[in-house]
Amino acid sequence: QVQLVESGGGLVQAGGSLRLSCAASGRAFSWYAMAWFRQAPGKEREFVATIRWSGDATAYADFAKGRFTIARDNAKNTGYLQMNSLKPEDTAVYYCASSTYYSGSYKDFEYAFWGQGTQVTVSS
Repeated sequence: QVQLVESGGGLVQAGGSLRLSCAASGRAFSWYAMAWFRQAPGKEREFVATIRWSGDATAYADFAKGRFTIARDNAKNTGYLQMNSLKPEDTAVYYCASSTYYSGSYKDFEYAFWGQGTQVTVSS
């Protein structure tokens, strides 16, 4: 088992930045890929970004490319999502997830462990 706790969400104006954190405990978080997903009201959960267990490979959804950066610090058992140039359409609950594979994926069913989510609200 692994427990994931997100933090860093909040209210920000369009064009602003936020840095989300995902603190992990339990099972060896550093051995597996992790990802960020988000879910806006009335919409399905969608993939945001993923990072390989070693941190040397990342992948992003098209909307995140150039604005968001995923990172991890395995020594601290923590993952991050730096979000810049935020837009109102980025408003959602953001979830971190820990995979059962070494490499990341956009497929949410490959992630066995999920945090409770953190709200991000971007005002126009």
